[in-house]
Amino acid sequence: MEYYQILLPLALILMLSKLLSLVGKHLGLPQVVGLLLTGIILSFIKFIPHQEVISESALEGLGFIGKIGVVLIMFSAGLETDVKVIKQTGAEAILITILGVLFPLGLGLLVAHLFFPDSSIYSKLFYGVIITATSVSVTVATLKELGKLDSPIGTAIVSAAIIDDVIGIVLLSLVSGLASTGATPEDLLGKLFAPVFSGKLSVIAVLIKIIIFFVCVIGFGLLFRKVFAYLDKKYPHHRRLALVGFGVCFLFAYASEFFFGIADITGAYFAGIMISGLNGAKYVDEKVSQSCYLLFAPVFFANIGLNMDFSNITSSMLLFGISYIAVALIGKFVGCGLGALIFKAGIRNSLRAGIGMMARAEVVLVCTQKGVDYGLVSKEIYPFILILIILTSFIVPILLKLTYKGETTDAPILDAPQ
Repeated sequence: MEYYQILLPLALILMLSKLLSLVGKHLGLPQVVGLLLTGIILSFIKFIPHQEVISESALEGLGFIGKIGVVLIMFSAGLETDVKVIKQTGAEAILITILGVLFPLGLGLLVAHLFFPDSSIYSKLFYGVIITATSVSVTVATLKELGKLDSPIGTAIVSAAIIDDVIGIVLLSLVSGLASTGATPEDLLGKLFAPVFSGKLSVIAVLIKIIIFFVCVIGFGLLFRKVFAYLDKKYPHHRRLALVGFGVCFLFAYASEFFFGIADITGAYFAGIMISGLNGAKYVDEKVSQSCYLLFAPVFFANIGLNMDFSNITSSMLLFGISYIAVALIGKFVGCGLGALIFKAGIRNSLRAGIGMMARAEVVLVCTQKGVDYGLVSKEIYPFILILIILTSFIVPILLKLTYKGETTDAPILDAPQ
């Protein structure tokens, strides 16, 4: 394929994604929904006889651009992670996070086992890992509107969401790393320190590599942090800061895959965390977000839509999808709500914690994509993930506002004179 043949689908994706994102914003939906719908709409072009717009070669090229988008999305997520909040957060937020991870993880594994009993334990676990992800952007916007973002439960939700992302990425790396060994549960439980081989690495070797990875991430991350702080002080808000940030992101992403066999998004995410909190981090995040959402992210999400396959969705798969969405909602609601209730936050605040943590967006899609890439989950799951994102985007603000019904809000006066 001549390289220019990718330019037409690229142009269609960028223009249509912007239009649909604006429509989605008007309807109160996350930007990601419009980007996904772009791919679904353009996928109908593939059914036109003799068309050469969406060819296999074009899809391959778009997929390559999209993979860079995934790395930048997770780098931006790391930059926006407030490490100080993690350090200062109370036991309440930690318990909300832990239970909010364990419940959907366990329920997701259970549903996957019921519908795919012959699949590997790692595949079943990965279905659980996917729905541990949380995106509280919709929740934050709602709490801001109500003037409750700085309330104790509002702070706990935001803190729990930050810790949730970190745990989710670690779980993704752990499950995908262990899956590469091909070891059975018996190997893991009874022969953990034995040389378990399946043509690849032993279980213990993978675990050691994961530990070494995090040691290296922290070590080199702190070094880069000092270099970045020096450059930030000498060249505040200079373009070279962004260039160094991009370089560190891609370096960590490459090293995690090449040297440790850990997902590139893990390296990118922790590269962002290592820079986060510095004065120049916000500036770098702005540049990364601009670059990412101008080109790479729209292509990534649209490519998911383009590759959605509805033809293989059987009645059994449909039932699985409905059950999967249900446990994704129930797991977060029960786990996070229970965590708040244990700390005597009260019924209403516990409900708010459970509802607020149900929202899903970009991270759940990134985790799903990685699961498909590793061959651990079926790509037929994409439509149900899209439904989960749209559903939570609508119901979370509505339910959250209902919990504050009858209470006085401290919402700021948006039109106050400056």
